[in-house]
Amino acid sequence: MTRDAALTGADLTLAYDGRTVVHGAGLELRAGTVVALVGPNGSGKSTLLRSLARLHTPVSGTVALTDGTEATDAFALRPKDFARRVTLLTQSRPTPGGVSVRDVVAYGRHPYRGRFGSGDPDGAAFVDKAMAMTGVAAMASRAVDELSGGELQRVWLATCLAQDTGVVLLDEPTTYLDLRYQVEILDIVRELADDHGVAVGVVLHDLDQAAAVADRVVLMCQGVVRADGRPAEVLTSELLTEIYGLRIEVAVGDDGHVRTRPIGRHTSRSLTS
Repeated sequence: MTRDAALTGADLTLAYDGRTVVHGAGLELRAGTVVALVGPNGSGKSTLLRSLARLHTPVSGTVALTDGTEATDAFALRPKDFARRVTLLTQSRPTPGGVSVRDVVAYGRHPYRGRFGSGDPDGAAFVDKAMAMTGVAAMASRAVDELSGGELQRVWLATCLAQDTGVVLLDEPTTYLDLRYQVEILDIVRELADDHGVAVGVVLHDLDQAAAVADRVVLMCQGVVRADGRPAEVLTSELLTEIYGLRIEVAVGDDGHVRTRPIGRHTSRSLTS
């Protein structure tokens, strides 16, 4: 794994069936940092992330991996070479029937294996580590089709971590998780960046989670990057109110942490009350 890896999308225009959904967007992920993509439904967050993972071919623009000072066109790499450097947790994956948790997590080692599963002597150790980090080690022998949605989400995250890449892309990783595991997943995201030097890009709907976990926040609306910067710079009341179409109050604590509160018709208490 290359820990100084960076992944950059530049001037990306992305479309579905001839309809442009992302317009000239740029996104840069650097080693040891977490970038959170936020915005309303349909703003292009997940599509932009998928293009960085080579799952959505751009109409125009480039996706490049940088190792030190050398940049490589991501779409020019062989699939296994790319998979050794970048992994993606998607919003949904088909659940294989009758396959154990350990075997599913071991799928993450596919870029390192040769024919018939050979050539990965350290694979078992990475699988064990990934299961421990995500709290699924105790269910290693259980069939994944017997798990709850939250349990399955953690198994898929473990599969991504077992891949042991320098860039990790996460599309709504806290979906289906109760509060405890949401916090634990966000802790893992920070540990990947802080302790392992991984470049992390994560799509989140919860603005407070994005503010808490990210070094930078990218705010998208209607396929356009509207703001990119530190959480307190991007998550302002004026900009969020405009983007989301309802009043959103923002408070910044003495510690610099940002808290947001949408104000609906029946909201009786504000952040400043």
